[in-house]
Amino acid sequence: MKLNLGCGSRKLAGFVNVDSAPHCEPDRLVDLETLPWPFETSCAEEIVLSHVLEHLGQTPKLYLAIIQELYRVCAPGALVRITVPHPRHDDYLSDPTHVRPITLQGLELFSRRKNLDWQAKGQSATPLALVLGVDFEVVSADAQPEEPWLGRLRRREITGQELAFAARSYWNVIRATDIVLRAVKSAP
Repeated sequence: MKLNLGCGSRKLAGFVNVDSAPHCEPDRLVDLETLPWPFETSCAEEIVLSHVLEHLGQTPKLYLAIIQELYRVCAPGALVRITVPHPRHDDYLSDPTHVRPITLQGLELFSRRKNLDWQAKGQSATPLALVLGVDFEVVSADAQPEEPWLGRLRRREITGQELAFAARSYWNVIRATDIVLRAVKSAP
């Protein structure tokens, strides 16, 4: 099974398109903040969350429970494709339904390997993978630069390192981020 969670009007062929809004006419009407989700454990080989995760879990407790639920429905090796607005872009700030910024660093907290490495080095990162019993590895992370930065990068007026510096220093450099996670779990 492939799940397109929070599909809105963007339906994907070959996926079960899920949303809480009836007017979107999803395949399944599901409130992703009501747990547990109506899906079997380890049922999903791929999950898409496109501009969805930043809307879920206003409290830390609910957000972490949603991450646990996401992990529960993932099959071993499942890919979770996440697209979110960059937290230093007006698109993130202007939507009053956005409840939290989603960043690569924040998602790395759900990696058991990273948690164990941080503990071994005495680093103070919160070991959420160990606390929650989840394990997601980052497969890739790609930024979607905003103009004029994208044009400058394509014309080789700036390097990738300069773009990364600008993204850390200025607003409205990166519009969105695409992050792919892999669920690390044993077969049932």
